[in-house]
Amino acid sequence: MSGVSAADLPVRSAPPPLVAAVPVFTWTGFYVGGNLGWGWRDDDNETVVLTGPGVPAGLVGTLNFGNGNDGNFLGGGQIGYNYQIGSFVIGAEADIQGIATDDNDAVFVAGPGNAGVFVPGEFEDSADWFGTVRLRAGVAFDQFLIYATGGLAYTDNNTGWTAGGGVEWALPVNWFGSSAVTLGLEGLWVSLDEDDDNNGVIGTFTPAGLAPVNVSLPRGDDEQDFFVARAKLNFKFGTY
Repeated sequence: MSGVSAADLPVRSAPPPLVAAVPVFTWTGFYVGGNLGWGWRDDDNETVVLTGPGVPAGLVGTLNFGNGNDGNFLGGGQIGYNYQIGSFVIGAEADIQGIATDDNDAVFVAGPGNAGVFVPGEFEDSADWFGTVRLRAGVAFDQFLIYATGGLAYTDNNTGWTAGGGVEWALPVNWFGSSAVTLGLEGLWVSLDEDDDNNGVIGTFTPAGLAPVNVSLPRGDDEQDFFVARAKLNFKFGTY
């Protein structure tokens, strides 16, 4: 029996090091967050025609809503769900936010040749909160998302519609147990039915030498339209 040298023994190499797979980001998952922004009314002037006993036919004037289109601060929260299919992302979102608005006085300015006195009444010319329930559809470029959105808008007793779009950027951070945090910018056009708490009457106008008549909001255009631009912060829960 011959001796065995060390050179004759099989060589055992070290196993290759384990390399952890880099996680692939997906937009799929639930999210919750908050938003801050600004809203603008589309116009602060409306034309009205007064009618009533003794009122000259076709007495035309303009309603001026003061600072109606200067804008108001708004803020709130949202919750939603995204589902990614390849590069496409579909989902749904619901939100609610308050608007920093006050009751305003409207001013009626009679047309040329129609002298008289207007006495304003206080009224609410805009909602102090609103919410939306919307569908979303967009295209993802890894952790960057461009999307369009639209759906139902509502207040305490009125409904309408909203449409718009936005962009989002996902950060791979795990705040508060989330799988990612997203930052976004969004613009929405919102159209709601006008509040009619005062049956549309916003003051009285007394033509020279005649009895007072009510000045009412135009009923042919009973929608309150405004644009919202806001920044959003979401906490995403689900697969990274």
